[in-house]
Amino acid sequence: MNSKQILDREFLEIRAKILEVAAALDRIERAEGEVADDPRMALISDAINVIASEHSAPIRAEKIQLLFSRAYDEQWRNEFSIATRS
Repeated sequence: MNSKQILDREFLEIRAKILEVAAALDRIERAEGEVADDPRMALISDAINVIASEHSAPIRAEKIQLLFSRAYDEQWRNEFSIATRS
């Protein structure tokens, strides 16, 4: 498929997901309390900036995945008490 065909196929779903994110952010802002200093809000803001940046194309998904991922730790099995396979 070419880019126009993909856009034709994906547009409504993309629009719905963007609206869903905007609605969630609106609910957070309308609720009592303050989350401006919550590091998760900074991650969300950074992810939105990646999406909006034309300079990220076409690796936006990779950049956002890395934003929300932990750094690799060779001892992760120990941290989560997971036995290694024999």
